[in-house]
Amino acid sequence: MTDTTTNLAATAPTPKSATIKVNDKPVVLDDRHTTGAEIKSAAIAAGVPIQPDFVLSEVLPNGKQKIIPDDKHITAKDGDEFWVIPGDDNS
Repeated sequence: MTDTTTNLAATAPTPKSATIKVNDKPVVLDDRHTTGAEIKSAAIAAGVPIQPDFVLSEVLPNGKQKIIPDDKHITAKDGDEFWVIPGDDNS
């Protein structure tokens, strides 16, 4: 009986969604396992005034920012903060 209980606990569903902030606005991600492009898409759907080609940065606990490329896979947590700004086009 103990094995069954252990197996049920090991396979119990965990919350997949996360509420993050993008440019100081709340954005709900349906799946916390996401990409930079998916974060921007969710932010646009939530009404954050950004464009898909803008640059996404994660705000780190020390206040510094780390650029998250569109194809980068990350695991977001509730309360994570991101900034999205226009890219620097000096071509």
